[in-house]
Amino acid sequence: MAHGVVRRLELLAAQGVEIVDPRQTWVAADVVAERIRPGARLYPGTRLQGARTYLGAGAQVGVEGPATVHDAVFAPGSAIDSGFVHGAVLLEGARLGANAHVRPGTLLEEGASTAHAVGLKQTILLAWVTLGSLINFCDVLMAGGTSRKDHSEVGSGFIHFNFTPWGQAGDKATPSLVGDVVAGVLQRQPRIFLGGAGGMIGPRRVEYGAIAAAGQVLRKDVAAGVLASQPTPPLALPRKRFFLDALEPRLRRNLEYVAQLVALRCWYRQVRLARASDAQAQLVLHAAIETLSAAIGERCERAAAFARERGGALPSLQLEPAIPTPMTIEPGRATHLEWLAGLDDAAVTALQQWLQAVAAAVTAA
Repeated sequence: MAHGVVRRLELLAAQGVEIVDPRQTWVAADVVAERIRPGARLYPGTRLQGARTYLGAGAQVGVEGPATVHDAVFAPGSAIDSGFVHGAVLLEGARLGANAHVRPGTLLEEGASTAHAVGLKQTILLAWVTLGSLINFCDVLMAGGTSRKDHSEVGSGFIHFNFTPWGQAGDKATPSLVGDVVAGVLQRQPRIFLGGAGGMIGPRRVEYGAIAAAGQVLRKDVAAGVLASQPTPPLALPRKRFFLDALEPRLRRNLEYVAQLVALRCWYRQVRLARASDAQAQLVLHAAIETLSAAIGERCERAAAFARERGGALPSLQLEPAIPTPMTIEPGRATHLEWLAGLDDAAVTALQQWLQAVAAAVTAA
């Protein structure tokens, strides 16, 4: 092992990082030692790289096998069992299962988790959302549920299809909302279940309390409180080369998605950050805000390209609505989820109305 790596490992061990087997652990020169906090645990096969990489106390890397963490941020108590994670942010208690493959634009809130062999990119899972095994999610935001026992879930073998072949080179103007931000962040909505061995063609909207039967591909939205089975129709339609679908409704769906991301970023800035009482918690939340900003930029870029190819244009958007939260938010000892659970009905209503106003302001310019 190179001398520099040995010195870096010795430095981490001296500051309280648990390195199970230094002979099978690699830390790149660009990793900032102070961002690997005492109490973090590195199992054999761990590889850390990137100046943005952060591991909070109790974070675990490589519990079940080799794991690479590149410019990712792990809050205290979060973990990756094995696999690869680049640029993602995991809040407290979030967990990626074995053989994960996670790319930028991904945010897992408290208690959100995946089983084995799950691929994520530009995906946001609000608190407690659970994904089974062999799932591929790109360009999805999912919410719903109220607790660890009452959470939204996706069955194993599910794919969100986020690419369409139309036009010169196809496009990814296909983000899907499973639940939303405006109501979902308050942790009081009915859970959603997407059955396994299936998929969903974006951009889709699945409402709270919906259940999608297993073994199907969703091509239509699913309304609140509905058990949906959508048989695949036989098709044999002629298509010209470089066929283009219509500008609407896909452009509108992209704008709705951006509006929800902007509302979530305001929630983090004005509520979550205001409640954070220590520097380490603030660091993780700032990383989450960076991820949301990048996701907003990604979605706007994809939507603009989609509109441009069809002779349209992305309308003027207000991505920084100056709408203050309706209540005073102060630091406290309660965790974020404990604080949410303690809000009375009046506070919940006020916060939801505020988030709705933020989302509406995005496209009101």
